[in-house]
Parts: sequence; C-alpha cells; structure tokens
Amino acid sequence: MQTEQELKDIVRQKYSEIALQDKETNEVSCCGSTCCSTEVYNIMSDDYTELNGYNPDADLGLGCGLPTQFAKIKKGDTVIDLGSGAGNDCFIARAEVGEEGKIIGIDFTPAMIDKARANAEKLGFTNVEFRQGDIENMPVDNNTADVIVSNCVLNLVPNKDAVIKDIFRVLKPGGHFSISDVVLKGKLPKALREAAEMYAGCVAGAIQKDVYLELLQTNGFTNITLQKEKAIVIPDDILSNYLNAQELQQFKAGNTGIFSVTMYAEKPAEAKKTCCGPVCCNQ
Repeated sequence: MQTEQELKDIVRQKYSEIALQDKETNEVSCCGSTCCSTEVYNIMSDDYTELNGYNPDADLGLGCGLPTQFAKIKKGDTVIDLGSGAGNDCFIARAEVGEEGKIIGIDFTPAMIDKARANAEKLGFTNVEFRQGDIENMPVDNNTADVIVSNCVLNLVPNKDAVIKDIFRVLKPGGHFSISDVVLKGKLPKALREAAEMYAGCVAGAIQKDVYLELLQTNGFTNITLQKEKAIVIPDDILSNYLNAQELQQFKAGNTGIFSVTMYAEKPAEAKKTCCGPVCCNQ
C-alpha cells in the first residue's frame, strides 16, 4: 500500500513528463485517444477548441470534462483553477471574467507552472497568475474566489476530504464551484487499484460517486447538482496490461462503472451558527 506522499510523487513525475510535451506529441507517442491506446491520460478528454479563450499551446488533452462551460462565471469574477496544468481552463475562464476579473491557477508540478506562465506571458495576460502548491492547502487567502473550477484533478489527490475542505475555505460566502472529475460505481479489480499508471491516469484514485457526494454535503456545501455525467470506457489494450483474459472478461461483464462527472455546489452565503450551549442556542 503506497503512502499519500508516494502517490503524489507518482503523479508529479508523470505530469512533469507530460508538461514537456505538447498535445500532438502526447497523441503520437500513444498517450492520447487518437493513437494506440497504451496510456490512460488522454482517453477522457473533451473538445475545447470551440470555446472562447481556447489556446492550443495550453491544451494537453488531460481533462475529463468542460467545467468552465458549466461554471456560471461572470465578468469581474475571481476564479481559481485547481490543477491548472498548462493553463487551458484558466484561459477559457479569463475570456469569461474579462479584463476586470482575475484568474489564479494552482498546480503542484513545477514544470506545469513554468509552462502555464510562459503561455500567459505569450498571450500578454496580466490578470492570470499561476501559483505552485497543493490543492488541499492552497496558497490562497480565505474567502478569495467567486468561482472554483477543476478538470480531472481531485481524483489524483489521496486526501479528497482535505481538498473539499480547502475549497470551502477559499470560496467567498455565496461562491460556487464546477468540477469535472472521475468517480466509480462498483469496485475496481485489485490490479487496477494498485497500478501506479492507472492512478496517475485518474482511474485508480477515483472514489465512489456516493462517497463523493457525501463529502460535499458533510463539508457544508449546498445546492449540489450533477451537471453532466458520461461513462468512460477503458480500451482492452490498456486493461490487458493489468488483467488476464479471465479477469478482463469478468470486469467487462461486471457492474463496475467509471464515469466522468461535472459537479456544481455552493458555499452558503451565511455560515450556519453553531450552538455553544443552552444560552447561545436561545439567542
């Protein structure tokens, strides 16, 4: 059983490698969905190319949804992108907030931060910044963001409860998030759960959909809404790296499902008062 730090190191190493390649190189080297499917990093990605603010240099094809499309971003908003990569979702969000808004991208991979900053500099954006840090302990003050977005990142973090708590901390009262992520229905085979490549590829680190929803509720979020859901099918040539023929057949015939979901939730405009005893409860 790997520790949280070991899992983080696996993800950081793999995404450092990916940061040094563009989307086309990822695909040609069989990391993408348009080539032979020997990797799992790009098989879930959606098409961003028609969205305002799209920049091909920032698109590494690593997402599993289009959270900015559902995020209800307004002019002048402060938006934080968790796991900002090369800046793709940040630049889409920047087209929504305009010159008067602000975008903060957070990523824990130095190579991704460097790539994103270079992209922002080429575009001449002065209201988009990138900060290196863990998303379960963001380098951001309390009550900063109007909107938080994230694209296929929370599943890579071992301590998802800590991330959700920090999202609540960083959102302004009345703020909201729209997050695309990978969730499960049913149990993955042991070989898939323990495979480092499957973890870095967003599958082995996913949790049950019901558990995901429960974490949002117990951490104080309201108006929790499933904005989009789609099934993810892992090609046989990937699965066969970890499962023998019988295990592969059983997995495909079983009731385990892997899904990309886009979830929306709000931080209440006013925090609920906690009861400290009979005196304050009656006030």
